[in-house]
Amino acid sequence: MSDEVVVLTPTQVEAHVMGARTIVTGTGAASVADTVARLLPALAPGTAVAVTGTAERLSAGLLPGQLVVATELWAAGPRTAPRLVRRLPSASLLADELRRDGHMVAVGPVVSTSEAYDESAEAPSVLGPTAEPASHRQGIRGELVHLGALVLDHDSAWAAALADRDRPFAVVRAVEDLAGPGAMSAIDARRAAASLSGVRGPIERWARACRSRRVVLASPRSFCAGVERAIEIVERALERHGAPVYVRRQIVHNIHVVGRLAAKGAVFVEELDEVPDGATVVLAAHGVSPDVRSEAAARHGFTVIDATCPLVAKVHHEARRYAARGYDIVLVGHDDHEEVIGTYGEAPDRMHVVATPDDVAELDLGKDAPVAYLTQTTLATDETAEIVDALRTRFPELVGPSADDICYATQNRQDAVRAIAGECDLLLVVGSANSSNTARLVEVARREGCRAELVEDAGQLRLSWLDGAATVGLTAGASAPESLVADVVRALSALGPIDVDERRTASESVRFALPPQVR
Repeated sequence: MSDEVVVLTPTQVEAHVMGARTIVTGTGAASVADTVARLLPALAPGTAVAVTGTAERLSAGLLPGQLVVATELWAAGPRTAPRLVRRLPSASLLADELRRDGHMVAVGPVVSTSEAYDESAEAPSVLGPTAEPASHRQGIRGELVHLGALVLDHDSAWAAALADRDRPFAVVRAVEDLAGPGAMSAIDARRAAASLSGVRGPIERWARACRSRRVVLASPRSFCAGVERAIEIVERALERHGAPVYVRRQIVHNIHVVGRLAAKGAVFVEELDEVPDGATVVLAAHGVSPDVRSEAAARHGFTVIDATCPLVAKVHHEARRYAARGYDIVLVGHDDHEEVIGTYGEAPDRMHVVATPDDVAELDLGKDAPVAYLTQTTLATDETAEIVDALRTRFPELVGPSADDICYATQNRQDAVRAIAGECDLLLVVGSANSSNTARLVEVARREGCRAELVEDAGQLRLSWLDGAATVGLTAGASAPESLVADVVRALSALGPIDVDERRTASESVRFALPPQVR
């Protein structure tokens, strides 16, 4: 039997589907209690318990064979109101793991009863004296559906009632649809069996992830001043001009931020030709080329609000200055990133983009050519230093900006990751995959020898990552809201007790002025 989890099923048929190392409990309170009471004393502390098997559908929205992961377990009888037995906080994480394995999954309350319900019986109300009579909701089943229960079984609540409260516990049921009294169609039985046959792997990954752990929060993390400014610009534009306000490209690289602003009336477009005349248009924080600005200025009646981060605008200014002085400009960055595309547009005849030291050797420039360099603001500082060193070796008279182009927030977040990476078994970086500064945080952690993963939000947290991870570091890119970090902390706490330690390496008080159109 697995050291991490004990799997219980009500019948031998379901145990056969689940494979070896499954214990049959029988059905009904007495049978389940007898089996579990004998089992639990033999289990090591921390060994997880998972109950699985088929269950009778209560919610009309479920399909035969669909899996249900219990968020709550209730016990009920034909003449007694349902009572809450246990809440199961890790249900969403287990459900996400099952979905990644290709299962169709719902999450919600599961009810257990020791005997079959009579469809015509009236139930005692669980909703109080002003509730609609139970007879108006099809007897007891209607009462349970009104409670929010998805399926009905005859075993899981009794097992949960006896299990230690600090013992990880999960319930996964495959939906059956009764073809008659106590009977299930052969097709539905096969669907349920097929679903159950694939749940052991995710259950075992869930069990290995359940443990107490330490969570180290890197600080600073999440929003920087430029991101806060860009979001505030869109919000104020909506307040002042009303919806819709059009935004060229994502205002910042985070789908949650974009989704929230879209719900308020922001319309995100790829190009300005998608915007009607007379509209209010916001240019995103990553900056745009002069051609885009000219196009916006030429459009009839546009109100244009520039949300370019002031630190990106500084790089644009330096590009124009070096080009005017006759320099060839080497821009260190990723040529498909919006910030680089915008900066490149300031001097396309003189700009050369490099992303690695090897790219420097391929530059078609003479050794004595006047060369200046600029950098994308969201790069990893150590990798950028290697490229600049290669440039100085090849071009001894290389000139560059008086201050490092990599922004203060990018630098601070990378330094915070370096400060904690050595003590973490895993470091989670919250942010969107298209966010350059977020991706660099993952790279920085890995170069420090720490296993690191990028997650959009808590829903992308894979249980397999947490196997053996006693100390988990947590940070977020400069475009990710702090609320997403809090969601990940809550998800980790659902797998066992956590001790949260915030490690601050710098304080940030920068705030950028808003453009005059929204002050």
